[in-house]
Amino acid sequence: MAASGARRDALEELIEALRRLPGVGVKSAQRMAYHLLQHDRPAAQAIAGALTHAMQSVRHCTRCHTFTEAELCSTCADPRRDARLLAVVESPADQAALERSGGYKGLYFVLMGRLSPLDGMGTVEIGAERLLARAADGVVEEVVLATGFTAEGELTAQALAAALKARGLKVTRLARGVPAGSDLEYVDLSTIAYALHDRR
Repeated sequence: MAASGARRDALEELIEALRRLPGVGVKSAQRMAYHLLQHDRPAAQAIAGALTHAMQSVRHCTRCHTFTEAELCSTCADPRRDARLLAVVESPADQAALERSGGYKGLYFVLMGRLSPLDGMGTVEIGAERLLARAADGVVEEVVLATGFTAEGELTAQALAAALKARGLKVTRLARGVPAGSDLEYVDLSTIAYALHDRR
């Protein structure tokens, strides 16, 4: 173990860096580090190169704040998208999930997270003012709040809905429902309750 105040060795630095990934604890980080260094050094080099390239090349879209290498992402630059619809998501990963569904053809606004007072995430930190300015561009007719169904996601949706409605915008919320192909007996009760409430 490195002495207190001394620089950690390279292996410890790698393990500590891997631990910063979501859901990765000490043991998982150690396993990954040992595997890469002992069994797959080419993969380690590829990961290092890809990370370096991404850090140099990937930035936020100037319009919706998702990840892109150009000033505008491919979605914002696509004239076939319905500019009257604006879906608000918490992260680029959430946007990608909506895109994979194939059911949404509008544009997006990606927040910088979700409201979480305990973590110091307020309206300024998540970019609420930029959202309000974007939604009030005179083209957007409906804002779809597609934040998560966690306590923080619900808080974010409620706060944004109030601010958007105050500006005369139509606001809808992504409905919660029973996943396709699932048996009701295995679905949690709150999902069933919301599915009944939001039935069509």
